[in-house]
Amino acid sequence: MATPEEIEHRVEENDSTTTAKRSAAAKRVGELAQRRAAIAEQLSDVERELGDVLAESNDVIGTDELAKFTDVPVADLDRWLNGRKTTRTKRKKSAPASAAAKTETGQGPPTATAKTSGPTATVPEPAEPRSAPAGADARVPAEVT
Repeated sequence: MATPEEIEHRVEENDSTTTAKRSAAAKRVGELAQRRAAIAEQLSDVERELGDVLAESNDVIGTDELAKFTDVPVADLDRWLNGRKTTRTKRKKSAPASAAAKTETGQGPPTATAKTSGPTATVPEPAEPRSAPAGADARVPAEVT
């Protein structure tokens, strides 16, 4: 029979090959993920540049004509053109003015209004139970709320 030390040594030997494989797999996945992130960033930069060039040249050549000349699908050209992030300056609005504007246009937050006149809703009374013939199962109506 093996001693506890021999058992521990055997387990460590067996686990060392598994640990090495796991470590190699984790390293490879990490390297590929970093590479992918770098390539994705480059692709994003190229697409942004394509969108800028398309926007700048839009007044002299349209996407349909560019597609004919370049064999690039119109859908791709349109996606790059429309995918550009436009830089807009943010306008400051005063809080009271914007709140008043929203209320006037009906876009403000909904407010609860209390009814002051008109009929009030009534809950109908449950129906009277029918008398059942002797020996028949009597059913009791359930109150629905």
